[in-house]
Amino acid sequence: MNVLYKTYASVLGIGYIKGGGSIAAAFYCIIYYVSSLYNMPVLAVSLAVLVLLTGIGASNILEAEWGNDSSKIVIDEISGMQIGLLFVSPELLYVCIAFVLFRFFDMVKPLYIRKMERFPKGQGVMFDDVLAGIYTNLILQIIVVVIK
Repeated sequence: MNVLYKTYASVLGIGYIKGGGSIAAAFYCIIYYVSSLYNMPVLAVSLAVLVLLTGIGASNILEAEWGNDSSKIVIDEISGMQIGLLFVSPELLYVCIAFVLFRFFDMVKPLYIRKMERFPKGQGVMFDDVLAGIYTNLILQIIVVVIK
């Protein structure tokens, strides 16, 4: 059973690679770009909530073995990118902008993002990326309006 949590939290082993957070975020961008999730907002929101909740659970379980907020856990980047791309057309330009914005917010952690890490266990692992995704989405929505 533990192998399933590890596989899920590391997003099929991406978390074991150096730079796994960026690779996982890019992985989701590719999935988003080639899928039709943007045409199904209810499904996209449902999947984002599901990944968030299961990510918290998997992170809680793996903390005992991997330690607090292990770099092997990259499901939080998937969750953040999902939120960052909600309700955004999968045009390559927008997906690339979302990736850059999200990675900036996730690495620099401004605007209360770092404070989200203070939540206990899996919540702290996931919530900083959720807030980074929210900031990404807000800025991206403005960019889309300005470009169009």
